[in-house]
Amino acid sequence: MLPWLEIGGWVGSALVVLSLTQAHVLRFRWLNLTGSLVATTYNAILGIWPFVAMNAAISLINVYWLWRLGRERHDAAVYEVVEVAPDDAYLLHVLRTHAADIARFAPQFEAEPGPGEERSAFLVQRGDETVGVVEVRDGGDGDAVVALDWVTRRFRDLTPGEFVYRRSGIFAAKGFDRVVVPHAAHGDEAYLRGVGFRPEGSSWVRDVAATTS
Repeated sequence: MLPWLEIGGWVGSALVVLSLTQAHVLRFRWLNLTGSLVATTYNAILGIWPFVAMNAAISLINVYWLWRLGRERHDAAVYEVVEVAPDDAYLLHVLRTHAADIARFAPQFEAEPGPGEERSAFLVQRGDETVGVVEVRDGGDGDAVVALDWVTRRFRDLTPGEFVYRRSGIFAAKGFDRVVVPHAAHGDEAYLRGVGFRPEGSSWVRDVAATTS
């Protein structure tokens, strides 16, 4: 067997195995697709047709799910925003369950509001699955300051938090004129631009009045 062919076979197998370790649904699908395509080619060259058929079928399944995830990514009919009280029992359960992961992205965030703190909380649902939490506090002067914008690891390659910001009525009904992110990590800048924020000094701002549902 040619050395490059054997190396290709091992690479395909390694990618399939690596994909199974991924919690992110989009990353899993791309790695699994790449590995199965390599495996399809490898087995076709060797003439092992049952494995060609199996890996080709896996590739088609991955293509379908990648297409579906891409189509649903910005579909408001797929994701629902549910406002809950900041001390809601289910919300606090979600925050406690994922406390370690949330602390990586918002180390200053406290699950329970402090004394006198005005806070609004929103769950992002995909069917009966909670895929994200957005909480904002009243910063005064019409500003809703984002205290938490968190997504579960499974959906972190997608942007379900956008559905909270796209629903301008949520913030307008509370008397807010702007949504403000006080600071953002470098990797969050593309996401914030994508959901309509603009840089303003050290903060990122989205005008409520300029938002459409």
